Amino acid sequence: MNEYTAYVRRRILLLILGTLSLFLVVLFSAGIGSVHLSIHQVINSLLFRGEGLSSRILWDIRLVRILAGVVVGLSLSVAGAVMQCTLENPLASPFTMGISQGAAFGAAFSIVVLKAGEVHSSAADAVIILSPYKTTIFAFAGALVGVAVVLSLARLKGLSPQALILAGIAMSFLFIAGLTLLQYVASDQELAAIVFWTFGDLGRITWKELGLLTAVAIPVFLYFFIKRWDFNALQSGEETARSLGVETWKIRIIGILLASLLTAACVAFTGIIGFVGLLGPHMMRGLMGSDYRFLIPAASIWGAILLVLSDTLARVVLSPVVIPVGIITSFLGAPLFLYILIKKEGI
Repeated sequence: MNEYTAYVRRRILLLILGTLSLFLVVLFSAGIGSVHLSIHQVINSLLFRGEGLSSRILWDIRLVRILAGVVVGLSLSVAGAVMQCTLENPLASPFTMGISQGAAFGAAFSIVVLKAGEVHSSAADAVIILSPYKTTIFAFAGALVGVAVVLSLARLKGLSPQALILAGIAMSFLFIAGLTLLQYVASDQELAAIVFWTFGDLGRITWKELGLLTAVAIPVFLYFFIKRWDFNALQSGEETARSLGVETWKIRIIGILLASLLTAACVAFTGIIGFVGLLGPHMMRGLMGSDYRFLIPAASIWGAILLVLSDTLARVVLSPVVIPVGIITSFLGAPLFLYILIKKEGI
């Protein structure tokens, strides 16, 4: 009993330290940019006691971007943790189900067919999306179409968790083929708009969109946390989980569907940000183990920290040019993906 108490206390302490770290990372990121703000200025602005310029920079530009990083990082990471459990594969993540590719196809469809994007002639020659909500809706729909097809096949044919991943990969190739076709027939302006949207970028999200994304993330996260014991049982094997009263097929399907919904919402508002759903859970398993009572909150905290730090790096590495954060996370995630693959295969 004493060992178990110590086990729980250590993990609760790690969760508290992780939460404090996230708070400090948010404060640090809020001060970084073309205009440097001290921690004192950041705190005063958050308390509505700051000067006019520092408050405008924080509230109008940086804070919504940072909080978007927290919500998106949390969402993608916890979705990845749940999918790795339900699909029984450490390489599983929301992106292996064809979600990001489906979203990219949906966005491209709205831009090319519905004329939602063009190149805006300005001093910066910026690419803009004429109808961002139309693009977002179609990106969301495209993401969910792939998931619906995979889950329908699973329901009708009783596919194994491993086969679900293969079905997701097949849908990915199908969406990539459709995206390539749209790019081929698109005009130069439409092609530029497609490329602009597919870059994962937290800078495009508004306070309203952040509210909508948070409204999706909170209930899904709570459901995952409530079902933490069921996810623990799944890791013990199908028969063991059933003997404990877990409806394994139901928990797998609902888990995959909600994780996909969460990811689709993130991709629809921010574009494609890869590997966060893989990085967050795996980095926390080394500290927390595979106990989903602690892994779910820990992965969400680390996913938020990872994405906020990646976005901060994206803002300063080539300042004043801001790199899309999706590029940074891909650079970080690709080596880890290869490491996990090599370790899994015993190479």
